[in-house]
Amino acid sequence: MSILHFQLFNLRAIDCKTAKMAYIDKIRDKDTLFFAYVQIFLYLCTDISKERIRVRKLMKEQIGQLFDRIASTYDGLNHGLSLNIDRRWRRRAVASMPAATCVLDVAIGTADLAIEILRQGKAQQLTGIDLSMEMMRIGRQKCEDRGLSVEFIYGNAQAMPFADASFDGVTCAYGCRNFSDLDAGLREMYRVLRPGGQLTVLEFSNPSNPVVRAFYSLYFDHLLPAIGRLISHDPTAYTYLNRSVRHFCQSEEFLSHLREAGFSDLSATPLTFGITTLYLATKP
Repeated sequence: MSILHFQLFNLRAIDCKTAKMAYIDKIRDKDTLFFAYVQIFLYLCTDISKERIRVRKLMKEQIGQLFDRIASTYDGLNHGLSLNIDRRWRRRAVASMPAATCVLDVAIGTADLAIEILRQGKAQQLTGIDLSMEMMRIGRQKCEDRGLSVEFIYGNAQAMPFADASFDGVTCAYGCRNFSDLDAGLREMYRVLRPGGQLTVLEFSNPSNPVVRAFYSLYFDHLLPAIGRLISHDPTAYTYLNRSVRHFCQSEEFLSHLREAGFSDLSATPLTFGITTLYLATKP
């Protein structure tokens, strides 16, 4: 290994982008400069990959317990911090669904999406699955208070206890980013969906407009974790939620995952400056 290579690899330990770029300024040879940029790109990718691994490990081991801890304040924080825009997103998603007999709501949580599906008459029978017992307890109570019949099942979205082609429609609102294995979760949703059925997904995304993205980053990186910790009294939950949003794949990448799972007729519609995205897909 050359002295240059050795020095570049040592820069990894510094973990300082500024220092890396300053070192590059000293390099004159074009080939060497290209090599240096490649190394830095790989270092940055390694940082992102390690962060994603940390988030996925938390998702796999603790996601149910994490949502159990914040269940009592989850709805209030969601509606308050979004200025109730999240209700509009759910209404838009449900409006895009065809009427169906049996619908499965994956990561049903406190049942906000399920309630909207039944309110708009888009399902005759609705089943929900989730890893958080406490979130489902609150969701079940909300449904009972409204006289709605919803079946709540405790289970993992990546290994669901349903037969193949059991549902006319499948939905998932802000749950895909919590899958420890996104492809496994999408394959399961494809498996339980009947041919011709629609998958409807709502998920957070990063706005493309730089001004909106700057405010969005300030909100998600600083305000959301701080307010979440203050109200929920949980020091880790809303830090995790922030990380899960920031490290989740964006529109084109998510569409690629849907395509690999077997879905067709794919679409991605950004909502409210691209803060969230509505995905639609069909099982052929």
